[in-house]
Amino acid sequence: MISDSTIQAIRDFTKERGWERFHTPGNLAKSIIIEAAELLECYQWTPEAPVSDIQHAQEELADVLTYCIMMADVLGVDMDDIIMSKLAKTASKYPAEAVRGNFDEYESRHLAARESDETAQQ
Repeated sequence: MISDSTIQAIRDFTKERGWERFHTPGNLAKSIIIEAAELLECYQWTPEAPVSDIQHAQEELADVLTYCIMMADVLGVDMDDIIMSKLAKTASKYPAEAVRGNFDEYESRHLAARESDETAQQ
């Protein structure tokens, strides 16, 4: 995962510039999407980024990751914990032995989960 020293470097960078007040969950969520769109732009017309754009793709990925780290920090969540929790939830929903190489089974489980979520919200 991301090292504590990298997380601290992001905190220091932000603090040195006085940007903490702008880093609300909403602003950070918007920034994640904006940077993700810029990353996607690297692949807009080709399945792979041109060799000349690999550095650009890496820089955009760094921006996405940085904003994700900042959002986790603002929300006070441990990135390892939330990722491991989500992996466990997804593994339960999509057991490897059931969905490996079987898109129809994956799709069936996915649609059933969506319907269950929609019913629960009503």
